[in-house]
Amino acid sequence: MASPSETATLLEQSVHRVVRGQDAAVRRILACFAAGGHALIEDVPGTGKTTLAKAIARSVSGAVFKRVQFTPDLLPSDILGISVLDPRTQEFNFRAGPVFTDILLADEINRASPRTQSALLEAMAERQATIDGKRHDLDGLFFVIATQNPVEFRGTYPLPEAQMDRFMIRSRLGYVSIEEECSILSDQVNTHPVDDLQSVVTREDIISLLEAVRQVRISDELRAYIVEIVAATRTREEVQLAASPRASLALMKVAQALSLFEGRDFVIPETIQAVASDVIAHRLVVEPEARLSGTDGISIVTAILDEVVAPS
Repeated sequence: MASPSETATLLEQSVHRVVRGQDAAVRRILACFAAGGHALIEDVPGTGKTTLAKAIARSVSGAVFKRVQFTPDLLPSDILGISVLDPRTQEFNFRAGPVFTDILLADEINRASPRTQSALLEAMAERQATIDGKRHDLDGLFFVIATQNPVEFRGTYPLPEAQMDRFMIRSRLGYVSIEEECSILSDQVNTHPVDDLQSVVTREDIISLLEAVRQVRISDELRAYIVEIVAATRTREEVQLAASPRASLALMKVAQALSLFEGRDFVIPETIQAVASDVIAHRLVVEPEARLSGTDGISIVTAILDEVVAPS
């Protein structure tokens, strides 16, 4: 079994074989995975969102991966599962839905109805699903990578702000450099590199990594620093709905996980600053007037980081 630091390195290197030129974003998403959270990737089509999810799943042997393409006619039972009557025994047998897995790719989540979105988001928050009045626990890793495009809003159902809070981070991949794009073309002349990707860590290695993240040291001063950053969102005039203590907890966990990927067993202020926008920005509801002037969650968090003094 690999050590937690070796697991983090092997996992990151494996994903980089497929997803090029997105080093910082990939590391933050893997940190979210190691922190036990869920990630929302919001970006234009063709930037590698689905490929990233597949690369993570293929890198972990023994992990069950399932994908759901969200559409307007998708029902909650298509996500959670359904009880089916067996005509021979006259008993209902439960058929588990794709949510019962280790890694779930929820592709274009904003194309499903609010009812179906809520079914998935409830399972993400509670790690359980209730079908026909019976509770079913979601065992395993259960890491959700949801994707949505910030374009083509016709026929979509944007995630409500309160439900966006279920995601530990929201990240964007963005466009790669010209050189990296040329490399991508070269890699895919014959086959897609994700099809040839081999597992580099086991499911047990990932479970050990999750345990190790909790042991990463974070000082009282840095915990107070995190709370100050999140609390500052509650005093901004341009913020209609600020971040809750859940954001503070998420920022601490992601910072611990990212520290492990950076090769340390302790957190430093720079690590907190690096992930603050990804953790906090999507939880904020900006006043309409401020939004019209170009202010968004990311710019607010950036301003807060400039104002709040980090521990020395």
